[in-house]
Amino acid sequence: MNLYQLVYSSVRNKTCDEKEIENILNSCKKNNPSKDITGVLLHSDQYFIQYLEGPKDIIKLYDLIKTDKRHSRPVLLSYGLLKERIFPSWHMGYKNVPKDKLEFLTDANEEDKVVFQRIINGDAVSETSATNLLVKFFKS
Repeated sequence: MNLYQLVYSSVRNKTCDEKEIENILNSCKKNNPSKDITGVLLHSDQYFIQYLEGPKDIIKLYDLIKTDKRHSRPVLLSYGLLKERIFPSWHMGYKNVPKDKLEFLTDANEEDKVVFQRIINGDAVSETSATNLLVKFFKS
């Protein structure tokens, strides 16, 4: 079976509170194992950035995600083949990124910071740069 990765960003709606974030994560933990989907979710008061990995039909999951009322303006940033899972045991890891405390406490260089800003802005980035940056957030 081929593996695929998908990265998107979206704008978090103001009505999406911390309880709704818990609901999203609980839904992922419940539904993703049977669909063979793993990944991570970055969220702030304003944005979501999600990285998904799994079978080719994760694009169908993205189609469902786009209709979720807890966010708006979803932008597909990356979708393509993946050699191996980066987060094999995470049915959905997550990290809150407070907007007033966004610090790169990883080995992020200036290029990484530019890529991150492009992701937040909903600009397309290469699969490699998006994946590498998300790995730095979650594996450091």
